[in-house]
Amino acid sequence: MSESKGAVAPMKSGDPEVISYLKNTIRNIQDFPRPGVVYRDITPLLSDARAFRGAVDMLAEFCRSKSPTCIVGIESRGFILGAPVAAALNLGFAPVRKAGKLPFDTVSQSYQLEYGSDTVEMHRDVLTASDRVVVVDDLLATGGTAYATCLLVEKLGAKVEAVAALVDLAFLPWREKLEGYEVKTLVSYDTE
Repeated sequence: MSESKGAVAPMKSGDPEVISYLKNTIRNIQDFPRPGVVYRDITPLLSDARAFRGAVDMLAEFCRSKSPTCIVGIESRGFILGAPVAAALNLGFAPVRKAGKLPFDTVSQSYQLEYGSDTVEMHRDVLTASDRVVVVDDLLATGGTAYATCLLVEKLGAKVEAVAALVDLAFLPWREKLEGYEVKTLVSYDTE
């Protein structure tokens, strides 16, 4: 773990050395959660103060350019990144959770998984038609959860300005699923 005492210098967005630094803090775990899959573990990035700050700063810089009124984060690692982005921009944060986890009146959106389906929800009163949001998550793979979140935001009448994520798996079909939405990622993996 890197030292986190004192100020951590900001990283410059788009700098190849910065992107390489971020990528090098992401751990690759072979055969998880099943054989043949390489899991991209962001917990070492989160425990490295420079990398975490850099990722949040770069995501916030992108989000700022979209002039959002709210940041929407997807359970659970989207909370870890989206909440500090919202705080950095002096905006509110709206969590999107798995079905049955929110205590108030919700709106829901179901989506297909490789085997089966799932549902995400958010509180019905968290967004209005005047809101413009950026959806934040940790990783884009198939794009199903991010797409369902965009539909959920739109059900509430708000506008999705963009989707932002720390990592994308370029060899998986998230682009097709999120066609029509602007997408920004910081680190990309071309192969599994």
